[in-house]
Amino acid sequence: MAGELGVLNALDIAKTQWYHFTAIVIAGMGFFTDAYDLFCISLVTKLLGRIYYTDITHPKPGVLPPNVQAAVTGVALCGTLAGQLFFGWLGDKMGRKRVYGMTLMIMVLCSVASGLSLGSSPKSVIATLCFFRFWLGFGIGGDYPLSATIMSEYANKKTRGAFIAAVFAMQGFGILAGGIVALVVSSAFDHKYKVPSYEEDAKASLVLPAFDYVWRIILMFGAVPAGLTYYWRMKMPETARYTALVAKNAKQAASDMSKVLQVEIEAEEVKVQQITENQNQKFGLFSKEFAKRHGLHLVGTTTTWFLLDIAFYSQNLFQKDIFSAIGWIPPSKQMNAIHEVYRIARAQTLIALCSTVPGYWFTVAFIDYMGRFAIQLMGFFFMTVFMFALAIPYDHWTKKDNRIGFVVIYSLTFFFANFGPNATTFVVPAEIFPARLRSTCHGISAAAGKAGAIVGAFGFLYAAQSKDPKKTDAGYPTGIGIKNSLIMLGVINFFGILLTLLVPESKGKSLEELSGEHEEDDAEAIEMTGSTRTVPV
Repeated sequence: MAGELGVLNALDIAKTQWYHFTAIVIAGMGFFTDAYDLFCISLVTKLLGRIYYTDITHPKPGVLPPNVQAAVTGVALCGTLAGQLFFGWLGDKMGRKRVYGMTLMIMVLCSVASGLSLGSSPKSVIATLCFFRFWLGFGIGGDYPLSATIMSEYANKKTRGAFIAAVFAMQGFGILAGGIVALVVSSAFDHKYKVPSYEEDAKASLVLPAFDYVWRIILMFGAVPAGLTYYWRMKMPETARYTALVAKNAKQAASDMSKVLQVEIEAEEVKVQQITENQNQKFGLFSKEFAKRHGLHLVGTTTTWFLLDIAFYSQNLFQKDIFSAIGWIPPSKQMNAIHEVYRIARAQTLIALCSTVPGYWFTVAFIDYMGRFAIQLMGFFFMTVFMFALAIPYDHWTKKDNRIGFVVIYSLTFFFANFGPNATTFVVPAEIFPARLRSTCHGISAAAGKAGAIVGAFGFLYAAQSKDPKKTDAGYPTGIGIKNSLIMLGVINFFGILLTLLVPESKGKSLEELSGEHEEDDAEAIEMTGSTRTVPV
């Protein structure tokens, strides 16, 4: 039966071995690239505004018009949502490994193409940039369900949470790498050209075409880590759970895992046939049976990821605006174009280094001890507390003497997002659904997250604008201000606490127990033999 299949049992009880770390690196480098590509755009949007929309007769440097800013920032997220749904479904139809290489090639090609955006007029550059960033996002989208599913199906049950979280934790290094690459590139250009600030000499503060290369280099660098891991992805064997339980090839599953685990595993073709012919195992995603068994679980994983990403992406993509508001980054006119990129990158790198990256690795360290449920609940709780701590006395934080306190609390919201729901919303959907629907359900959950990211990116772009028409960015209508935006994010995090109650705990159980495949086969065995037997946990 599913719980007794030798190949799956061997994976569940395997000690931590070299292949586990290889799988983490191979899957993790995809996530490193995903995070780099998604978040590096926020480092260069101000530069794009200066290059393509500056009128030197104006007292302030150019910024991207609202509709262009929204498109550049959010188009990759739209592509990611589509990719998560499509490749999640395809991963269950064609197999994890076959689809895995496709997503990586799309990411490599579109990273390069987005930096080679055609033309010199603002319209043609932005249009081609958005086109390639959409397809870049499409490839990134596929990486979510496939990486999570592959890692969960390779891992042992004792440390599975830590392994899946470690793959996701590479996102922190990707965000950090984006900041570091931007720092290096902008420093090099800043030292070479040594130009005055916009205030001192508007025309001289922007050196073209030289400064146009800066954003292109930063975006194109995303192709490097993805390209490096392509060979290793192609060498990975298909997961045993897909080969045995979905493709119904017991011999291949045993052969693949014998090589991976370096032990002899018997091909149990009769057992595989019994499992796959079990009528209880044939319900589809849109059936009443699925709704009864996993409906509330899917509601829990989708809604919590949706709410989390509203808060997480609006914070990440608009860090630069918050830093400007509290005076951490000087007004644009007091800097030249490249120095502005440097200051934004420095602030973002500092936040990533001090709070984002440690948060991810705290989850890796504690997830198999505390459990997914406790970490997610704790994360949402502290995010709510810190959001309100920033929002309610917001005027206090904008005073010069209190800015460090603001940055510390702001960093803590990132820390508890990552030592909390940002990691667990990725881990749980890869564990609790049946093998034949696992990639699809993870893709649906992740796509709900990206829908939240789109609300966060587009909605808060406008919402965070000042109530005073004189203080809004050029071309923007008045908004509700950063203070009220932070209050809204606090409320959203509070609802995350409530909806976490729908998500089951998956610590320490095999994937077949969690998905119900194990129980059904045991029930069938009882019926056939008239006796009960204990199920190893």
